[in-house]
Amino acid sequence: MRAMTVAAVQVAPAAGPLSAETIKANLDNCVDHLHRAVDATGAELVVLPETATTGFTPGLPPEQLWDLVSAVPGPITEPVQEAARRRSVHVVLGSYARGDERGVVHNAAVLIGPTGDILGTYHKTHLFSGEDRADGGWVTPGDEAVVVDTDLGRIGLMICFDGDYPELARAEAVLGAELICRPSALLRSADIWELTNRARAYDNHVYVVAANATGTDPAGVLYFGNSMIVTPIAEVVARAASHQGWVSARLEPATALASLTPGSNIPQRFDHLANRNLALVERHLDDLRRPARSPFRRD
Repeated sequence: MRAMTVAAVQVAPAAGPLSAETIKANLDNCVDHLHRAVDATGAELVVLPETATTGFTPGLPPEQLWDLVSAVPGPITEPVQEAARRRSVHVVLGSYARGDERGVVHNAAVLIGPTGDILGTYHKTHLFSGEDRADGGWVTPGDEAVVVDTDLGRIGLMICFDGDYPELARAEAVLGAELICRPSALLRSADIWELTNRARAYDNHVYVVAANATGTDPAGVLYFGNSMIVTPIAEVVARAASHQGWVSARLEPATALASLTPGSNIPQRFDHLANRNLALVERHLDDLRRPARSPFRRD
């Protein structure tokens, strides 16, 4: 990974029921904020929120949502692809995307390169309560971790609720991710948002660029922003407020693990990846694969 400037951009969904018109308005807003963020910061990587093209809660059954969005690449990504090409930047766009059959909709994070080409697409693997089509929601989950080689470095992708689960970030780190992008529309507290971003960065000694939605989605759900950029020693080096806009930071991988804590003269002597007890993992591999549930649940 080379030194670079990154930006986490937070945008609000267009008001009103989801339609072709509101999707166009959302895409226009994403493109406008992308250009403005690059102008202001010189960012080489821009991360937009989860489902930035539609808002998280679409208020539609999966078949109708499938009709409104498109495959990737397609009309749902093309305006942002063109903006990435014009500015020669990498962009992570969160969007619903068509699957192979009508009604199969994926919650996708799309990594777009500086030529406007799609470099990788990740489908959200851990769906939030009510989101899963199998339980009456509108999304079909993915089943694969995605890490993409780019001119900037090796970039891993996760989406919102994925960040609650250490296994995905760890798998991507073992696959070589140096930076993980987390487009989100997080619905819980700012404390949980910060905790999970910092934990996933520190667990794996990777950068995390986390862009969270703001505003109100088509179902009237309110989001709080607080997009942030976190270093491999869990330092939050940029944090947004709750309105539309962006935060940016310069990432310097040569010094990412130079000190035990931010600004300290004590060097970082351990490595959470290299120091894993693989014999323990092997011993409990079957246990880790078993279904389980919290002992505190009563439903």
